[in-house]
Amino acid sequence: MKRILAIDDQQLILLSLEKHLSDLGYEIKCSDNGKEGLSLFESFSPDLVIVDINMDGMSGLEVIKTIKEEKKSNVKILVLSGNNDEDTIIDGFDMGIDDYMKKPLSLNEVSVRIGRILGIKHERSPSKDSKGKMLQRNCVGVVIPCYNEEKRLLSKEFIDFTNSNLGYHLCFVNDGSTDDTLNVLRELSKGREDNISVYNCEKNGGKGEAVRQGVLHLAQDKQLDYIGYLDADLSTDFKDFDDLVQTISTSDFKIVSGSRMSRMGADITKESARKIISKTINLIIRNILGMSFNDTQCGAKIMDKEVFNELFKEKFITRWLFDVEIFMRMRKFYGKKKAISYICEQPLKRWIHADGSKLSMKDSVKIVGQLGHIAYHYGVKVKSTA
Repeated sequence: MKRILAIDDQQLILLSLEKHLSDLGYEIKCSDNGKEGLSLFESFSPDLVIVDINMDGMSGLEVIKTIKEEKKSNVKILVLSGNNDEDTIIDGFDMGIDDYMKKPLSLNEVSVRIGRILGIKHERSPSKDSKGKMLQRNCVGVVIPCYNEEKRLLSKEFIDFTNSNLGYHLCFVNDGSTDDTLNVLRELSKGREDNISVYNCEKNGGKGEAVRQGVLHLAQDKQLDYIGYLDADLSTDFKDFDDLVQTISTSDFKIVSGSRMSRMGADITKESARKIISKTINLIIRNILGMSFNDTQCGAKIMDKEVFNELFKEKFITRWLFDVEIFMRMRKFYGKKKAISYICEQPLKRWIHADGSKLSMKDSVKIVGQLGHIAYHYGVKVKSTA
């Protein structure tokens, strides 16, 4: 039996690799840091080392250098990393690695590459069960606030997504639901705790507080590069959300926010009355923010870990307009010019208004008063539109 040592500081990646390679018949041990990985290397004597490059503490290149130059080992080494820097890749091969695989990639491709390196033939053909399962470039946490979602929760869609996208962790926040939502969520996460968790708020605090609690909970997980939030009804689908993640991971943006702007090729539907109210509210919001974003209220956003604490450490002052407060806090912390450069508004390809929305037309009228409260609280001088 061939032995494999996997070293990566992201547990979501390690857990997926461990299960997949064990199912293929390999003996595998894992470590989430370079120092411990080198200690395991001595005791385990692996035939192959799989290592990430960008790790906290000891980097992957340092691990490779120690194995090859200090320990004088001829062990096979496969780099599995989201680092696509050309110089880094060349440095790896100069040190003696056998292959360099760039995330994202499929588990089956990993197993084929491992088989080639170790000389394993047809008996280790790719697993059908792992077909389509992808290791992401980054680990992403997604907060999904839930209030009385017992009958609307699309459990199959959430399960299918986490089964295929192995770098994601979904955190469902039960916002003091009065129906059976909590039990539905617990059943959804059962046996999938590594990728799906449930955070329970005993009292209903509103969507903003549910998202805040969920973000602060996920922020304790150091492996997560980004945290975002998504509506439980999946009015924005996972494909669009993953597009937001791809944008932030390949840019200097701190926030990438979905936008429900109607455009050619996009499937964006709203109730007609809602359209009129939304346009009016958006005009007021732009005036208060002093920044020309078209759709601050879209329930799909992804954020860099650098801003988690600054944006969510304090409670929001409104129940429904916390998105506006997030933008306002960005402006207050970075200044208007930098805040604009750090926020990307990305049009969605699809957004469908789902039946059973918790925000009534009466609530929409109250929003105008709440916007005035936000302007006063954050010290914004609103220009007259007359």
